[in-house]
Amino acid sequence: MIEQGTNIDILKGKSMAAIFYEPSTRTRCSFTAAMQKLGGNVIYIASEASSVKKGETIEDFVRCMECYADVIVLRSPETESARKASSVLNKPLINAGDGSGEHPTQALLDMYTIREEMGTTGGNICVTMYGDLKYGRTVHSLCKLLALRPKDIRLKFVSPSCLSMPDDIKEYLNDRGVEYTEHRSITDVIDTTDVLYVTRIQKERLSEEEKDIQIVNITPQLLHMSKKTLRIMHPLPRVSEISTEIDSDPRAAYFRQMQYGLYVRMALLSLVVNED
Repeated sequence: MIEQGTNIDILKGKSMAAIFYEPSTRTRCSFTAAMQKLGGNVIYIASEASSVKKGETIEDFVRCMECYADVIVLRSPETESARKASSVLNKPLINAGDGSGEHPTQALLDMYTIREEMGTTGGNICVTMYGDLKYGRTVHSLCKLLALRPKDIRLKFVSPSCLSMPDDIKEYLNDRGVEYTEHRSITDVIDTTDVLYVTRIQKERLSEEEKDIQIVNITPQLLHMSKKTLRIMHPLPRVSEISTEIDSDPRAAYFRQMQYGLYVRMALLSLVVNED
């Protein structure tokens, strides 16, 4: 029904406050589309229009916004922002990205993408995460979600040494018995990879010493070494880390991944707004 453009009015009369203190296109638009397709309406607050610019705390601001909305979607450059906000709220809050910390709804849609594209999330699938693993919050959240099925997943982390997966994430995986290895070259692992999850270099978060970091781009030539059943994912936006020549390759799943995101966020909103 959704693919045919039909709305489902199960959230008619409900409002979602979308509070975005950090630039976003896909996440903001997909939440907006999801809420509208469920029959609800959206109150959008950009950082430049927020009273936080006047010095108001995020806790005070979200408490005011819950007077007008049934659910709050929050994105912030501060890692602890979602935790702080949720601690004072009586209504549901969805973390739409908190700095370099977490992006849990992206992890949900990523897991859904793996299931849809591979037919399963089991079977000892090899998931390779490639790019900026230090500041890329999407891979942090996905690691934690994949850790729920430690015997079904093998992880490979490929990044420059200064952008490697944070120790706290690796400790989380170790505690749950998840198998992972670390590498510096994508060519070392591309032939054994089932799902290649690519992330851009998060230039807006890099230190001065990290500013000139580069990674090898994913090209058609590199894919000659990969499995025919490989699936390539990316949370987007991409810069140059995946060649546009790959877009028409059936192994490129990143635009389908965005479509799946709409469905997942619709499901999430319907659950948290109607939970009572």
